[in-house]
Amino acid sequence: MHANSNDPLHGLTLEAVVTALVDRYGFKSLSRQIEIRCFYSDPSIKSSLKFLRKTPWARTQVEELYIKTFAKSAKTSKSSKRPPQSDKPKGESTFVWPSVKD
Repeated sequence: MHANSNDPLHGLTLEAVVTALVDRYGFKSLSRQIEIRCFYSDPSIKSSLKFLRKTPWARTQVEELYIKTFAKSAKTSKSSKRPPQSDKPKGESTFVWPSVKD
C-alpha cells in the first residue's frame, strides 16, 4: 500500500461513507439525489450497506456523491489551517529574545 494515496476514499470504509452522507443529507434528501430503493423504502444504514456491497453501480454513485460533497470541504479545511502569509522576506525571523530580570 502507498502511504500517499491520491484516492479521496483511501482508508474509509463504506459504512463511514454512507454514515457521513446520511448525517449530511438524511435519507430523504439522499434518496432524491441517488434513486436507490434502500434510501427511501424503510431506510437504514445496515440495509443500505448490504445492498451497496452487492451492487457495484449503486456503490459507485454513493462514492461519487461522497467525493463531490466532502472533497470541497476537505480542501477548504486544509487551506484554512495554513498560517497567513507574511510580508517579510523569507530569511527574516520573528523570534524575540525574552528579557532577563535580575
